[in-house]
Amino acid sequence: SLLQEIKQQMSKMDSDALSIISDGLSAVTEGCRLPVRMKNSEDWPKAEVICMRQNKGSLMYYVHYVDYNKRLDEWVSEDRLDTRKIEPPQGKDDKSHAATTATTGVNTPKKIVNNTVQPASCTSVTNSRPASPTLSDPLTTTPTPHTDTVSITGPTVLQHALQKKRKRKSLPSVDGGPGGGGEGGPGGEGDGTERSTPRQTGSLAAPGTHDDAITRMKNVELIELGRHRIKPWYFSPYPIELVSLPCIYICEFCLKFIKSRVCLERHLTKCNLKHPPGNEIYRKNSISFFEIDGRKNKVYAQYLCLLAKLFLDHKTLYYDTDPFLFYVMCECDNKGCHIVGYFSKEKESSEDYNVACILVLPPYQRKSYGKLLIEFSYELSKFEGKTGSPEKPLSDLGLLSYRSYWTHSILQVLLAVRGGGEEGEPPSITINEVCEQTSIKKEDVISTLQSMNLINYYKGQYILCLQKDLLEKHQKELGKRTIRIDSRCLHWTPKDWSKRSK
Repeated sequence: SLLQEIKQQMSKMDSDALSIISDGLSAVTEGCRLPVRMKNSEDWPKAEVICMRQNKGSLMYYVHYVDYNKRLDEWVSEDRLDTRKIEPPQGKDDKSHAATTATTGVNTPKKIVNNTVQPASCTSVTNSRPASPTLSDPLTTTPTPHTDTVSITGPTVLQHALQKKRKRKSLPSVDGGPGGGGEGGPGGEGDGTERSTPRQTGSLAAPGTHDDAITRMKNVELIELGRHRIKPWYFSPYPIELVSLPCIYICEFCLKFIKSRVCLERHLTKCNLKHPPGNEIYRKNSISFFEIDGRKNKVYAQYLCLLAKLFLDHKTLYYDTDPFLFYVMCECDNKGCHIVGYFSKEKESSEDYNVACILVLPPYQRKSYGKLLIEFSYELSKFEGKTGSPEKPLSDLGLLSYRSYWTHSILQVLLAVRGGGEEGEPPSITINEVCEQTSIKKEDVISTLQSMNLINYYKGQYILCLQKDLLEKHQKELGKRTIRIDSRCLHWTPKDWSKRSK
């Protein structure tokens, strides 16, 4: 009958479709690109297959959505792949790979079996400091063997770094001064044998990385920090035996990572910290800042970098924290001081950087704490009597946060000048005067004024035109900021690190 014929045709079409899908799935390999349906969405953006694994008899694919943030990377099943538009893996050129790779923060070093020592994910082509880990370094786990490479994440990190240090000493030096840190962990780590000249603009490389699959995949399912349970965004080289657990428990005071809640409770009975180690240099109401020396509190600094790398993707962990100071912001109550975020800075910076890495933990984001950290970094620069700038280049989100802070700080200075001018005389101010009052570096002041379209050339001189809508937006934004840094509550004396041991 007609109905039976229709059913036969439909079953044939279904079998043909399944055959096409099956043939397409066989062409899916690591590195290829194809449309993938995003979670809880009907969108099919192009994605790159990073890794494949068997799970309960079916293949699962770990994909990175091209032009999307890596925090959206996920494992997907076969039914979410459009195998009709597969692009084969792109060829990798070692030289271009090294030059264009983005450093992804606290990355696990990797040992290549060819007498050349390199870190696991290609680090940036910037200058790097020789590592100086000690036997007290806290990173403990075991390497995972591969066919050609060995990933190193534990005691072998120390052996690797010491071997690397000895090797550097036997090589001609190519370091060109202190390298920058990152938003994920201070400092950049790269092998001196791979560079002919160091770059002088920080520790970031251009995005578009071909890192090995391990460091490109989120490896921690969940962390518990104090009263918060947080899903990490990116890879961080926590010990392998902890990564396989459903949750890593972290002491919110000393940041030690622990395998179970029972062990955490036992640890809390022994942990004598109720705040970060170091000196409390600022307190107003419930907000405190602690200054931690990366040399005196090496273990805490390394734990902090590991935690930060879970939420920052484009910086490199540096296991030698000696050249850095860490400023940890906390919310204080009767139970102790709970970490909210932090920034780090070099003790000596040839580029006048006042921030190397900066992070607000996810539970505290969208509460103006980011601007508070930025404001505090410039308050320190004012106490030092010099201008400062964050390490360049900035990430997209970092540039937005800093540009917003720069805009409001500069507008406050301009409005004060406009209100205090003499009658009949147009108010005037120089770029250098703006820099002195805000401690913002000259290049950042100029770029901010240009981005706001405030500078105009009129009758042989430069003039600043403040538009009404810009001022209204400025006042509205200031009204939202309920927490500001009060310089009277900052008790801190700058140190000349060039005259003392770090």
